[in-house]
Amino acid sequence: QLQVVESGGGSVQPGGSLRLSCAASGFSVGSYAIGWFRQAPGKEREGLSCISQTGSTRYGDSVKGRFTISKDSAKNTVYLQMDSLKPEDTGVYYCAADSAWTGHCDGTYNRPTRFSYWGQGTRVTVSA
Repeated sequence: QLQVVESGGGSVQPGGSLRLSCAASGFSVGSYAIGWFRQAPGKEREGLSCISQTGSTRYGDSVKGRFTISKDSAKNTVYLQMDSLKPEDTGVYYCAADSAWTGHCDGTYNRPTRFSYWGQGTRVTVSA
């Protein structure tokens, strides 16, 4: 059964860092694109970053330069390193997977409908 499970969320002060993990089972992260999304209270789910089967990456403007997506094929896990966190980064973070990408995360990476398999999310709170 194909599954992704997020972990690593928590509470942090502004300016701090967290690393989120997305552990995959039932498939290889080398064969699927993985996206990270965030949903803040009362807002729509926002696409943050994507890493393709080939390792190419894409970032949204709100996180570019602060967040880094990577993957460890040996651990079958994708990470989201989040630095210089701001209160507006607060929300539930989801990872999602899909095989229907051609090796690159194109401009639709931030659309939730482009990903078929979703985790349950991990909560991040950034406050003083």
